[in-house]
Amino acid sequence: MMRLLTGVDQNDVSFQFVPLSVTSLGPTVLVEGCDQNRQIFWVHAWTVSDHGIITQVREYFNTSLTVTRFGNSNQSTPSTSPSSSLSSSPSSSPSSSFHCSPLWQSKLSNSAGKSMPGFVLAI
Repeated sequence: MMRLLTGVDQNDVSFQFVPLSVTSLGPTVLVEGCDQNRQIFWVHAWTVSDHGIITQVREYFNTSLTVTRFGNSNQSTPSTSPSSSLSSSPSSSPSSSFHCSPLWQSKLSNSAGKSMPGFVLAI
């Protein structure tokens, strides 16, 4: 994938996949690494099944990645009665019932000394 995205020659074998950090957020595993000589920073986001099989891979190069959990704010506090989840106040808007909680942010892209695009991955 890197060769396709960066245009690196296929005969160039100097790139080594060396993870510097590995973080697990439920079924999502985040792996971060870099090649300081080339100033290449990368993050992989792997989705792993209950059986330990990687079912999806996302790959980000020279990008500052923030992983968030997107969900209904009502889910964090269970309701005490079945009817309470059906009622809503007239002043509440649909957008106010959802929130995005940041869970993880890439660290290596901050040490690059140059501006990088930012990306938010909602899980």
